[in-house]
Amino acid sequence: MGELLQRATRGVDLSAPDAAWHIFHNLMAMLPWTALLWFTLVSAVLGAIVGWWRGRFWTGIFISLVIGPLGLLILWALPSRRVRPTSDDEPPPSQ
Repeated sequence: MGELLQRATRGVDLSAPDAAWHIFHNLMAMLPWTALLWFTLVSAVLGAIVGWWRGRFWTGIFISLVIGPLGLLILWALPSRRVRPTSDDEPPPSQ
């Protein structure tokens, strides 16, 4: 934890009024933004696929963007909106 604090406060005058913003900027610079972006995009695509399959396309995208892969489990647990044909809806067999 001490190393993280040193990295966050490196080059920051702690008595300056905007020191908190500089520390925040240093912390944000330490994050792996490329990996986070790809993780978010993959989650959104998987949410779209599962949502389309369950008849909830936009819900799948929204849930997966908000809570990530855990949203796929929630989407899977929701009832499907896809209409399944019943035996009365089937056309008679052609001969």
